[in-house]
Amino acid sequence: MSAVTDPATVGQCLRVGAGFSQGDLNWIAEQFATLDARLAGFHADSTELEVSVKDREARGQKVTLECWIAGRQKIVTTSSEEDLHAALNDVRDDLRRKLNDSKTKQEPRHNRHLREHAEPDEEPTLVE
Repeated sequence: MSAVTDPATVGQCLRVGAGFSQGDLNWIAEQFATLDARLAGFHADSTELEVSVKDREARGQKVTLECWIAGRQKIVTTSSEEDLHAALNDVRDDLRRKLNDSKTKQEPRHNRHLREHAEPDEEPTLVE
């Protein structure tokens, strides 16, 4: 597996959606900083994150974190926690779990053939 030349980070990839302002971006990025290690395996130019909140600070608020990585299905995590910080932590942790699950499905740990993406050898010839 080759190393990523421009690894994705939350600071590069995160944008705020509905319910948040650009002023919220820095403190949200700080809360999501632990995702950097997980995102580092992906290229920054092909990774996007968007966080949004519906009914902010009201009963029944819903925080959504969406993640797009080229070549993979979009990942969506949501939280209905009433405390905004708790909801952000919830979607962050859920995204980390889903990224780990996605990586495991695409790059099985104990399947050397899939890890190395080896080309199949030519058909063996029978010698009589």
